[in-house]
Amino acid sequence: MKIGVMNNHSDSLYDEIESFGKAKYDFVDLAIEGPTVSLNVKRVRELLDQYDLSVVGHTDPCIPFAYPSKGVREACFKELERYAKIFSALGGKVMNIHPCYDGPLNMKQDLIEQNIEALIPIEKMANNLGLTLVLENYAAPFDRVSKFKTLFKEILGLKVHLDFGRTNIWQDDAEEFCKHLGNDIMHVHFSDNSSNEDDHPPLGVGSVDWKKAVSDLKMIGYDKTITLEINCNDYAVLFQYLDISRRLILGLWNR
Repeated sequence: MKIGVMNNHSDSLYDEIESFGKAKYDFVDLAIEGPTVSLNVKRVRELLDQYDLSVVGHTDPCIPFAYPSKGVREACFKELERYAKIFSALGGKVMNIHPCYDGPLNMKQDLIEQNIEALIPIEKMANNLGLTLVLENYAAPFDRVSKFKTLFKEILGLKVHLDFGRTNIWQDDAEEFCKHLGNDIMHVHFSDNSSNEDDHPPLGVGSVDWKKAVSDLKMIGYDKTITLEINCNDYAVLFQYLDISRRLILGLWNR
């Protein structure tokens, strides 16, 4: 099991990688959005190598890749392909994608079908670059095991990115995902909340049962990446929150 941190796209990516490396994290959950869309791949790779950090790719959640318009989909595909090439060049093996909810109001009932149609070529593109595409659970209808199973029947290479904080807010909980899709979970996000807003505070301050969360993952033999996705406006305090959260998880994991 590896524990990593996501960069804040509003800060210097290069400074953040150094900070993550010095704090002895295992990987960077590399979010490409905003200013980081023009990152220097060579410089990032050198920093990753210097601190023995690996990369998990995290794409911009605002990209409307399944919008039912050929021109929009083609533009989004090109942008996602650009991200995928960056992740691949940095040695990444996993690329996340968020469900797309964008579309005309009279087509909202077709969200699952629209996402399937758009994700098929995106998954193939990612696979050709050596990346496993993982879909992150989110709000309805992408908060149900049954909907993920529907997606998997049509997109054979697609896997799960399980955000534990969101399972504390919406339909199916983490236990359901682990029980029914355990072999397909390739990446995990940990953050707390009080079950009403996905606000990413440090672990232990909300209502997520972290003892059970760790138990659910250990039950399926999970040994992959866990990102501490924690928000804080004060950079120094952020690292204190991250350290507390990491120690909590390691303590539970090693029992």
